[in-house]
Amino acid sequence: MSQDNLIKLVSLGDEKGEGKGHVIWAHKNTKKLRGIKLEIKKFNPIIKKHTLYREKK
Repeated sequence: MSQDNLIKLVSLGDEKGEGKGHVIWAHKNTKKLRGIKLEIKKFNPIIKKHTLYREKK
C-alpha cells in the first residue's frame, strides 16, 4: 500500500468535547478527491460513540 495516499483523521469529540484529538490513519483516493478535505463519522473507542473526524495535515 502506498504511503502517498495516507491521511490523518482527527476527532472533534462529542457535544461535550469528550474524545477530542483521537487520531485515525486512513487512505484516500487522491485522483477523485484531490481538493476536498474529508469529514467522516467514525467510531471513537475512547468515549465509545461515533464522532466526526476531519482530515488534518
